[in-house]
Amino acid sequence: MPELPEVETVRRTLERYLIGRRIKSIFIYYSKILANQTKENFIKSLQDEKIEAITRRGKWLIFHLEHYELLSHLRMEGKYFLKDPEEELNKHEHVVFLLDNGKELRYQDTRKFGRLYLFPKGTCFDEKPLKDVGYEPWDKCLKEAYLKEKWKGKKIPIKTALLDQSVIAGIGNIYADEILFVSHIHPLKLSSQLTKDQCRSIIESTRMILGEAISMGGTTIRSYEPEKGVHGRFQQQLLVHNQSKCKVCGTTIERIVVGGRSTYFCPNCQRKGKKESK
Repeated sequence: MPELPEVETVRRTLERYLIGRRIKSIFIYYSKILANQTKENFIKSLQDEKIEAITRRGKWLIFHLEHYELLSHLRMEGKYFLKDPEEELNKHEHVVFLLDNGKELRYQDTRKFGRLYLFPKGTCFDEKPLKDVGYEPWDKCLKEAYLKEKWKGKKIPIKTALLDQSVIAGIGNIYADEILFVSHIHPLKLSSQLTKDQCRSIIESTRMILGEAISMGGTTIRSYEPEKGVHGRFQQQLLVHNQSKCKVCGTTIERIVVGGRSTYFCPNCQRKGKKESK
């Protein structure tokens, strides 16, 4: 599943090709992709709209148009490709935007989990789903006291807590494993039991790991690529997720399931009963 670094890589890629382009026609082949609009209204609203900017909020792409904001969540396998109209439409391309330069922006989603929301310009941050999204990793308001308060009394593993997009935006399964490894925190440790120092370590590790992943184009896992023919190089830097041996101490990496998600950790570097600072 694309996480913050992958979505940011997609955003930067699309930005190079789409800013200033005008949408001439829209073709919808699977209307359930549309979360809050009918097919007819979606097409009518976007007709002749110009793409002015593309930003990101957590794992959400935001296309800023002249009169609307189009939100896109890629979920498991959503991808955007620029193609010539002559190229045959494949069965997984569900939404096609014909642009004023003759190219087509095609949204492809093998598992059909992705969603598109359309809001009047200037309103998307005040409505669900974005109004419930937590701080970006680099937000100055993301501090130890904030995490301590959010996780106070929560009897859930820290691995599960890190995947809660209402606390920190953009962390998914892969990077949660990496963050906990670098922070020397066992994934089953209850979030309510984290010390102030551990919360600080999580914030610092999150910023470091996601920043490095963005600089390397994200991580290519299974079928995900940020751009056709482009593979995220951060997969070569993964320390614990889907690894066999710890790259720090050489201990065999263990795999468990936490909250239904495959979770990798080093039993030596992330000892659960280790004494910790307040």
